Amino acid sequence: MPNSSANYDAVVASIDAANSLDPNTIDVAGRPEPAELIYGRRMSETLASMAPQASALLRISVRGQHIERWRSPRGSYLQGRAGYMKWRKDLKDFHAKRLGEIMAAATYGADDIARVGALVRKEQIKSDPEGQMLEDVVCIVFLKYYLDDFMAKTEPGKLPRILAKTWSKMSDFGHACALD
Repeated sequence: MPNSSANYDAVVASIDAANSLDPNTIDVAGRPEPAELIYGRRMSETLASMAPQASALLRISVRGQHIERWRSPRGSYLQGRAGYMKWRKDLKDFHAKRLGEIMAAATYGADDIARVGALVRKEQIKSDPEGQMLEDVVCIVFLKYYLDDFMAKTEPGKLPRILAKTWSKMSDFGHACALD
């Protein structure tokens, strides 16, 4: 891994520049902001509060795990579970590839790029402490910032199952953070 925080800063700046192009916006303090840019910032802020000593590679993974997500809308895939699962897998691969390109441009090596790719693809979440931390952050950000909108557009009968699945993805530490 590069020894300079300048390399890390360059990666974050590139992730933010890419996500600032998101045509989808959300309201932040009365202003429309690019949705994925805000999501990445929320992810980083949450990780910083949960794991202030997180590695640079985990911080990159957290910041960029939804990089340019709008480029692959859910509606471009078949409806139903199979279409959803294909969309999710393709997104994870795309995010890993884009982060790898950005990291390579900032002189990160192949091993670091592969590690971030594995984190973003959520390989071995339960047996990888950093992978589990990424999943905990994802869940906390969802619960804190996106649950209300999600509930408004989801059939009430489906919510208990969805929330139970979210909870089961989290570690005990993640549960404690969620309850705070």
